[in-house]
Amino acid sequence: MTLSSNIIWNPSEGIDLGFFMIRYYSLMFVIAFGLGWFIMKKIFERENESLDKLDSLFVWTVLATLIGARLGHVLFYDWEYFRNHLLEIFLPFRFEPKFEFTGFQGLASHGAAIAIIIAMYYYSKKILKRSLLWILDRVVIPVASGAIFVRLGNFFNSEIIGKETDSAFGIRFLHDQFSKSEAVNATQIADPKAAYTAIATDPKFAELLAQVPAKHPTQLYEGIAYIFVFATLYFLYWKTNARLKSGLLFGLFLVLLFVVRFIVEFVKESQGGIEEELGIFSTGQWLSIPFIIIGLFFIIRAQRNPLAAS
Repeated sequence: MTLSSNIIWNPSEGIDLGFFMIRYYSLMFVIAFGLGWFIMKKIFERENESLDKLDSLFVWTVLATLIGARLGHVLFYDWEYFRNHLLEIFLPFRFEPKFEFTGFQGLASHGAAIAIIIAMYYYSKKILKRSLLWILDRVVIPVASGAIFVRLGNFFNSEIIGKETDSAFGIRFLHDQFSKSEAVNATQIADPKAAYTAIATDPKFAELLAQVPAKHPTQLYEGIAYIFVFATLYFLYWKTNARLKSGLLFGLFLVLLFVVRFIVEFVKESQGGIEEELGIFSTGQWLSIPFIIIGLFFIIRAQRNPLAAS
């Protein structure tokens, strides 16, 4: 497979409405949470739970996902930087070397998973008045569907990409190779969007395009795998008695999702973090191992004592 035959990925930032830009990454989160609310509504109706409790669940889940994912990135992947820039943890700005708007760059799924479990504990006790495992067995279904769209958002952002590859699956991520300022400086075209397009299509900039290597689209690998994780959990909940085996769906979710994460990490570029001290595996793999073990525990527990804590 020659390099020139690989797809050149040069997406726009989003849908430009003239007065407002709907960024694809944000749109994917909106779809994820919207679909999640719809799925949980169907589940609550089946379980004869009051839909009044659904709005609280939505708010708790959204806050836990965003706050947990952000703190997970800060603590697991980039604490060396953020410990000296504490304000930037929850502000979408960078103050050094110059002040600039950056958005929230950096969200970690492991942090989101921990925060959702904590939030569901309080939600189950204070609002739902059911066991923690009851809500966890059900909320993991929309969470799995949401993971699909989050990875699509990463793909649009050209982030969390894989290592270089000669395979037919490789994609040339233009925005990963060149920042906006680098694209503008290299082409002398003031508009970043036009500069990227020129690199991708204008023969005059063929040398610049040749610098863009083909890399594994690991966001798509994960997203496609998460479709099967979601389909499995959805089928088991609606078509079998798995929902009656307390902890089974929650445990299965942890095992399936984080095994996918562990495997894909082998072809993913390093994200930094604790792997520098621990070695052998990447940070994402080290963080996935405890979740897989916990998931196996709940699967075994559910099979031995299916109605425990139901």
